[in-house]
Amino acid sequence: MKYELLRKIIGGILLVSLVAIGFSKPFQQYLQIPNQVTLFEGHTIEFGKASPVSAKVSMDNISIEQNNQSVTLNAKKYGKDEMFLELAGFPIKKVDVDVLKDFRVIPGGQSIGVKMNTVGVLVVGHHQVNTSQGKVSPGELAGIKVGDIITKINGKEIEKMSDVAPFVQEAGQNGKPLKMEISRESGKITTDLKPEKEKGEENFKLGLYIRDSAAGIGTMTFYDPESKRYGALGHVISDMDTKKPIVVEDGQIVRSTVTSIEKGSNGDPGEKLARFSSDKEVIGNIQRNSPFGIFGKLNRDIENGVMDKPMPIALSHQVKEGPAKILTVVDNDEVKAFDIEIVSTIPQKFPATKGMVIKVTDKELLDKTGGIVQGMSGSPIIQDGKVVGAVTHVFVNDPTSGYGVHIEWMLNEAGINIYEKQEEKAS
Repeated sequence: MKYELLRKIIGGILLVSLVAIGFSKPFQQYLQIPNQVTLFEGHTIEFGKASPVSAKVSMDNISIEQNNQSVTLNAKKYGKDEMFLELAGFPIKKVDVDVLKDFRVIPGGQSIGVKMNTVGVLVVGHHQVNTSQGKVSPGELAGIKVGDIITKINGKEIEKMSDVAPFVQEAGQNGKPLKMEISRESGKITTDLKPEKEKGEENFKLGLYIRDSAAGIGTMTFYDPESKRYGALGHVISDMDTKKPIVVEDGQIVRSTVTSIEKGSNGDPGEKLARFSSDKEVIGNIQRNSPFGIFGKLNRDIENGVMDKPMPIALSHQVKEGPAKILTVVDNDEVKAFDIEIVSTIPQKFPATKGMVIKVTDKELLDKTGGIVQGMSGSPIIQDGKVVGAVTHVFVNDPTSGYGVHIEWMLNEAGINIYEKQEEKAS
């Protein structure tokens, strides 16, 4: 009996000790230190630690500074290194450290006009053809849906709306159905479509509304001064009718001028009203329309007049809650810096669009726009002298707040792999 009681007492003491250790500050700090860290040359990162714990490195790619409360890693040169945490001379944790080659981009903030041409022609609706036998939509009968893209007719590639009409009239006159090749989210399909003649008219019709281009405005986020690759908008461009992402064949970006602002309010996010600049000079192409924005190459360097020199970037785990700025245009074509607060940020390991929640705190911007408005998407977010991301969405019920995307994922979509750059220069 005494032995059993003693065993329970010792077990209880051990359990309480383990729970106490779990809630202790040193143990919590230990858990918060990641197993792997990625830094750019010249950047630092600080971790909290308990006074008995010491740190050392295995190579000279990084250096450390430490005191009783913290350890700071200084990235000296690109390559891989290891940091070891020791307690009483015994290793308790290893942290793998990757130091990437210093990489910088030039932030944007300029208002841009966007002109995109689709792959094939986009079906945006059906309509009824009033034939002598009654109303019918040939396109709907053929199983063509809103959001489909017509890529070929009778084996011939379709690039624009004007390519369609000759096939329709020829098929109507000879009575033969058209062989339609359709691109759909679920895959490619082929269907037959017999055009019908409107009563009292000579022309034959498909019973479809189609479109081959789209236009709008947004904000430039960044460009790489070496490759001239750029990223803008921070979110995908979708068709206004189908609400589906536009599949881009090609496109252009031009400068645009903000003419007025429709101020946002609860339930109404507001909008920048803008026009393409009068010279309509094409400053770049559009090669990709993705969930992270539009991407392509600039024809030349562009300036914002505020921050025109290359700036370092921050990876997602380096962004922190606190003050920051955005660069954007609210009047004519003048780029200005405005204060915001990064309310929350997620250190994402994989690409995702909603990495930050931001709040506009700048009185001038709030007075002018009410917060984040349509057309502001892509405005670069600057924190501690680094480009950390871009504005993407506004909260409809709170136009002062919205989402931001981390710059790391926009760079990846632009075809700029910062990890590959490091490997190429290290080899």
